[in-house]
Amino acid sequence: MKKETFQISTPFLFHFILRTQDSSLSIEFLRIKVDPGSKTTGIAIVNDATGELILASEIQHRGNAIRDALTSRRQLRRGRRNRKTGYRQARFNNRKRQPGWLAPSLMSRVHNIDTWVKRLIKLAPISAISLELVRFDTQRLQNPDIHGIEYQLGTLAGYETREYLLEKFGRKCAYCDKQDVPLQVEHIHPRAKGGSNRISNLTLACEKCNIKKGTKDIKEFLKKEPERLMNILAQTKKSLAETAAVNATRFKLLEVLRATGLPVETGSGGLTKLNRTKLELPKTHYFDAASVGVSTPEKLRVKGVKPLIIKATGHGSRQMSVTDKFGFPKSHKTNAKFHFGFRTGDIVKAIVPKGKNIGAHIGRVATRKTGQFDINTGTTNLQIIKVQVRFW
Repeated sequence: MKKETFQISTPFLFHFILRTQDSSLSIEFLRIKVDPGSKTTGIAIVNDATGELILASEIQHRGNAIRDALTSRRQLRRGRRNRKTGYRQARFNNRKRQPGWLAPSLMSRVHNIDTWVKRLIKLAPISAISLELVRFDTQRLQNPDIHGIEYQLGTLAGYETREYLLEKFGRKCAYCDKQDVPLQVEHIHPRAKGGSNRISNLTLACEKCNIKKGTKDIKEFLKKEPERLMNILAQTKKSLAETAAVNATRFKLLEVLRATGLPVETGSGGLTKLNRTKLELPKTHYFDAASVGVSTPEKLRVKGVKPLIIKATGHGSRQMSVTDKFGFPKSHKTNAKFHFGFRTGDIVKAIVPKGKNIGAHIGRVATRKTGQFDINTGTTNLQIIKVQVRFW
């Protein structure tokens, strides 16, 4: 096989030793802001003093994959138990869960955020953390007439419901699919005919459709569009499972972030929406994160910011050893080691000056101490025989 030379570039942090004291130098402390989500979490680093957005990133969680894997395992074990050991007594009463236990699919979200917050604390002078503690107020969604001191939202009244409906109906009119126009909260079953304010009876409509529908029942209004009628009615019955997943992990995440020793500021989803609207920022997870909490600057400098997309992939197989074709252990797994400054799984850029794979390739690297690296670009797997490492 013909040898090819690759130049792999990766960010490098230089360390300097100051030999003389300079009193004019000052450290600008930064704030990590977290917008937790069921599938995607936004993380931003903001300079409160200057309003500069230092880092914007999104973490793509794998909670659903964990749930499906555990469901599959449970079904396999249950089937095997019924076939082979059906005579045994049930053991589920012997298993006890610790106080505060959360399902693995939920804890994975907490661990993902915890891992990246600790990484960023090591790399930047972080002085505080802001966390969106409540995405949606599900009690107010289910019962808008609930009252009490804890539900007096002031300027945030209505933001919780609107934000939930915007996500639920894709930020478009439910009756004509218009986007990028002012949308109004509309009652599917009119209040004039006994309709309630429950979240299951609300949708979004543009002003023209809202006036046109008036006090008509939705079945009468959409009698000529049966498919759209079915879609809207099906959407209204959509459960609050994603919202429940975020709410179930909120206090655990708060506990984990407070364990870092930094002061933690909390805010609601309604406040985040209000801040982002005032800043005139588009709807993204990382801009939502930058808008979390009352500490959000009045002006945010976001020009030229490119988000870092982080995908949680897990640790691979739980198998502790590789087996031969007869099922006997063949070799044991070893922990990932650093070779030539890289670790398996790092995203790198490989520059091939000559050969059949000439050009620049970006992908995940598999390292070896022999210097023979592999790069998986997502579509192809390139083999590297000789590595020349260059840092910038």
